[in-house]
Amino acid sequence: MTTRPPARYRGLFPVVPTPFTESGELDLASQRRCVDFMIDAGSQGLAILANFSEQFLLSDDERELLTRAILEHVAGRVPVIVTTTHFSSRVCAERSRRAQAMGAAMVMVMPPYHGATFRVPEPQIHEFYARVSDAVDIPIMIQDAPAAGTPMSAAFLARMAREIEHVAYFKIETAGAAAKLRELIRLGGDAIEGPWDGEEAITLLPDLDAGATGAMTGGGFPDGIRPILDAYAAGRRDDAIAQYERWLPLINIENRQCGLLAAKSLMKEGGVIACEAPRHPFPAIHPDSRKLLLDTARRLDALVLRWGR
Repeated sequence: MTTRPPARYRGLFPVVPTPFTESGELDLASQRRCVDFMIDAGSQGLAILANFSEQFLLSDDERELLTRAILEHVAGRVPVIVTTTHFSSRVCAERSRRAQAMGAAMVMVMPPYHGATFRVPEPQIHEFYARVSDAVDIPIMIQDAPAAGTPMSAAFLARMAREIEHVAYFKIETAGAAAKLRELIRLGGDAIEGPWDGEEAITLLPDLDAGATGAMTGGGFPDGIRPILDAYAAGRRDDAIAQYERWLPLINIENRQCGLLAAKSLMKEGGVIACEAPRHPFPAIHPDSRKLLLDTARRLDALVLRWGR
């Protein structure tokens, strides 16, 4: 039976939100405070330019600016995963190459997709990741997300891990994530360096039981998620369950009610960032959902509500 080697990166790598001003400009001062809070709150790494960063609302120039600004501000305190997703193999490879040059520890890439119907078959997906791999010397995380509308079986993911040099990490966000993680690990063996949980920790405990070694959650309450991961990694599963059950109401509200705006609402309320507004045309959070989010976070005494005060 093959065993996986020790992972270079494991633990909690939440997604960094992108703060805007009320008029929709980037707010780099708030961006830096956001990063500082997330590190202070226990993040073992960060992920930037992801879907929960509103990456689909950013221009190419803004992506470059944010990547450089965040990596320079982090200054090696924690490793940073940069999302470089694009439909074009050439563009994705170039984005990945530039991210590596700026100091990214890893790149995260969804399979090629555009809109509701533009997809490519498995041979092109395999070649896509191979071309990205040829452009870098750092790990690639395949983001297996419903947003891409591109089903990828555990067998196909495992084959890419075995055949493509830098494909080694997998963020599984699809339905039945735990079963898929188990199958991926079984089929991929030591080629699967990092099987990770996604989707704001809503399936965190089943995914950990299935063998997940990392979690990419929302960025609003790393202080709540980190103890769950630490307890589980130390073999204290009962403690992990107790911590998870404590924070699950907030996890659920983020995942099912507030989505990518949850972290920004929490950070605005706590003085971490100056404005929680998304960039148009993304709709603002509903006031009732925001109130439920904040009331739940207050009951948990989440650090985000105290950090910037």
